[in-house]
Amino acid sequence: MKLPHLFANPHRGFCSRRDFLQRTGSGAGMLALSSLLSESGLLGSTARASSAAAINPLAPKQPTFPAKAKSVIWLFMNGGQSQVDTWDYKPALEKYDGKDLPGFDKNTGFFTNDVGGLMKSPFAFRQYGQSGTWASEIFPNISQHVDDMAFIHSCHTETNNHSPALFEINTGMSRMGYPCAGAWVTYGLGTVNQNLPAFVVMYDTLGRGLPKGNASNWGAGFLPGVYQGTALNAQGAPINNLDRDSVMTDGEQRAQLDLMSRLNHRYQQAHDEPELAARIESFELAYRMQMAAPEALDIAGESESTKAMYGVDEKRCAHVAKQCLMARRLVERGVRFVQIYSGGMENERSWDGHKDIAGNHRQFAGETDQPIAALLTDLKERGLLDSTLVVCCGEFGRLPLAQKGANPGRDHNPHAFTTWMAGGGVKGGAHYGETDEVGHKAAIDKVSVNDLHATILALLGLDHEKLTYRHNGRNFRLTDVAGEVVRKIIA
Repeated sequence: MKLPHLFANPHRGFCSRRDFLQRTGSGAGMLALSSLLSESGLLGSTARASSAAAINPLAPKQPTFPAKAKSVIWLFMNGGQSQVDTWDYKPALEKYDGKDLPGFDKNTGFFTNDVGGLMKSPFAFRQYGQSGTWASEIFPNISQHVDDMAFIHSCHTETNNHSPALFEINTGMSRMGYPCAGAWVTYGLGTVNQNLPAFVVMYDTLGRGLPKGNASNWGAGFLPGVYQGTALNAQGAPINNLDRDSVMTDGEQRAQLDLMSRLNHRYQQAHDEPELAARIESFELAYRMQMAAPEALDIAGESESTKAMYGVDEKRCAHVAKQCLMARRLVERGVRFVQIYSGGMENERSWDGHKDIAGNHRQFAGETDQPIAALLTDLKERGLLDSTLVVCCGEFGRLPLAQKGANPGRDHNPHAFTTWMAGGGVKGGAHYGETDEVGHKAAIDKVSVNDLHATILALLGLDHEKLTYRHNGRNFRLTDVAGEVVRKIIA
């Protein structure tokens, strides 16, 4: 019996040398044609963006519609800032001070045995600016900017506990594993500066720890890992391992990275592992950052007047001052999203004023008031405020009731909190929504976390209903299946 020749019927996945040369020749020709069309302007921006994204997932992408803002600085008051002691003035609390709140269920709080009556704010309020905005005495500097700020007084959330509330305000979901707003923004828009991280996070530098939930608050969830936030170190060098090994030249390091890239791409093509693409890009970004990041994060070259304005040498606020100044330097250099956390893990080491609301909020306002006001001033003077959206809020608000003790505090309140925004296309001096007479619940024009996210995306030129990612057989989005843009605060 005669056996067939080994190559008489090759596998259909194989091709002849002639076919191979024909295919590769056509591919090379298409690459050349694409380059020529791009240089001549005949290749559309969408095609160029898609081609670039396939090579570099952080390449700049066009927004869905004309954007008002190009970048975001999110100032996060970790622990839950009290709305009735900051930006939501309630004179009725003075009238009803010490009285019970009708219909209030004590079991909805964390400290049911410590629930007291309604408590007036320990801080004086007065009006500022042409808008006549009421502001607490603990913000003497930020209050000078109220005519550039838009206030949403009717925000509410779905959870009363820190970790799930932090997840919700960051990701739209009260559970772990979902992409945060910063990851969605960098997924949708990429970043301008390819030598710096697209999304940078700065947390407490006084040894008070990360916010509850830790790095999940700035994670990429099911999005490719390249979109997650880069957290700067609390102490020492802001980013580890940026110093080049003195025994390796730039050329040798470049050759090493090129070899790793070829091997990783070959493995990725054979095994289809999406996370490997993020790892490849992280190596390349780390290489590019060796020159760009130290310069961007070094505030030593700033003028003495600028550093004094932020309070860099003021013991009380120096840590936040440096972070706010670095945030300005980062967005100035094209970083897309920066998030700064005020306060750390434990209750009294954050805005979580269960005890002594007067002392707690006076301390943390003292740490943030001057630096944040300076950030707004600096952005405006440099012409960056129009293109930078500044957002400020916590994970929820606080009850208008006293939490009893030697120095009364306030318990958690998911039913009402205030968010303010500035720059980036918002209407300065605007006020949207209202809480009830004593600031307990959002009552008029209620704004959910989904609504907040939809509004932030809209200011960046992104349609929250169209910014989707396919995962586990369905399209996900930051706003899930809800969300309405708060258009009345948009200029």
